[in-house]
Amino acid sequence: MSEQPWYKDGLPFTCTQCGDCCTGEPGYVWVSNEEMQQIADHRGISIGEFRINHTKLVGGRISLREFANGDCTFFDGATRKCSIYSVRPAQCRTWPFWNSNLESKETWDAVTSVCPGAGCGQIVPLVQIHIQAAVVDI
Repeated sequence: MSEQPWYKDGLPFTCTQCGDCCTGEPGYVWVSNEEMQQIADHRGISIGEFRINHTKLVGGRISLREFANGDCTFFDGATRKCSIYSVRPAQCRTWPFWNSNLESKETWDAVTSVCPGAGCGQIVPLVQIHIQAAVVDI
């Protein structure tokens, strides 16, 4: 019998759509070829234009670009909304249920200190957390 994770009873999370996860500290939002094509199609631009204007190569992987202040290039500062929300990358869709955030109670507490939706709202069941965490390994 395998040991249950510390979050076996689920974790409270309800997205407040604050935009905080799209702004601030620089970081990486890894994108696949399929995700890049979906975003380009959504924006009505060629994949080449998308790659030139919205991505950067980092150690052999492709990440979305950011503005100098750390904001994602698809974050609309006026509305504080994602301009590609319906086709946002898996990394964005699965926040905050990344393996790195689930390592320990302490790592989850660090998330709750920066994400107003983490630690609040509906309990997300263990099965759903595992499904989200399996999508990308962050």
